[in-house]
Amino acid sequence: MSDQLLQLLFTGLTLGSIYALIALALVTTFNLTGVLNLAQGEFVAIGALLAISIYSSGMPMPAAFAITVLLVAVLGGVLERSAIHTARRASGLTLIIITIGLAISLRGLALLAWGTETYSLPAFSGGGPLFIQGAAITPQSLWVFGLVAVTLAGLYAFFELTYWGKAVKASMINRTAARLVGINPNTVSFLAFVTSGALGAAAGIFIAPITMTTYDMGFMLGVKGFVAAIIGGLGNVGGAVLGGLLLGVLESYSAGLISSGSKDAITIIILLAVLLIKPEGIIGSFRQRKI
Repeated sequence: MSDQLLQLLFTGLTLGSIYALIALALVTTFNLTGVLNLAQGEFVAIGALLAISIYSSGMPMPAAFAITVLLVAVLGGVLERSAIHTARRASGLTLIIITIGLAISLRGLALLAWGTETYSLPAFSGGGPLFIQGAAITPQSLWVFGLVAVTLAGLYAFFELTYWGKAVKASMINRTAARLVGINPNTVSFLAFVTSGALGAAAGIFIAPITMTTYDMGFMLGVKGFVAAIIGGLGNVGGAVLGGLLLGVLESYSAGLISSGSKDAITIIILLAVLLIKPEGIIGSFRQRKI
């Protein structure tokens, strides 16, 4: 029984790391722009599908990774300039509806480009699973854990140790004062969506060897990432990781000990409980901003 519980924990941590990556991109965009980008899941799906297509054409995996991240980052920037920037004076609800429209459009384009088939990438490294106390953890799961750690460290280093990171923080705190010292919030918003696209693509590529990739997988991943961000606190980067891991572990235990069909119900129950009891999240704080 203890082996089974440990195995469910490892499975939950892998699942939770995937949710945490999506939540990190969502929270970062929200912190920088005040826009809740509900198209984030589609960046993940398109990133995975693009990488699979490029890799299938004979390109080495590192090159496929770099090209895909660049293309989806550009896609994020184009969407920001064409849809978000032009509606920057609209209400927060309107901006959310715009991102929902973008998500539906991107899903439709993915359907036209890749159809309804299921795709997958090979694992990044060979070798069998690592066994700990009788429970197995795959090398690809370790890659996903590593990406979460690198993303967290990168965000910390950017915001705390670089001039541009401090400029972005200044525009988050007071947009008018930031303008007075030469920081353009519109540029910050553009870069936030570029970063969001790059993070989504990287997450999609890292999880493609674990999950079966389809054109519509972004919807559910986006929902789980959103719930993870709400659990941790929509304005808190650390909370996004904590929320993702907590959600993944709870889903894994509910699927393993109760029923595989119960994990989506658990997600909704957790979301409702957090919104009713602690709407600011476990360690986060909710602060509404506008572009």
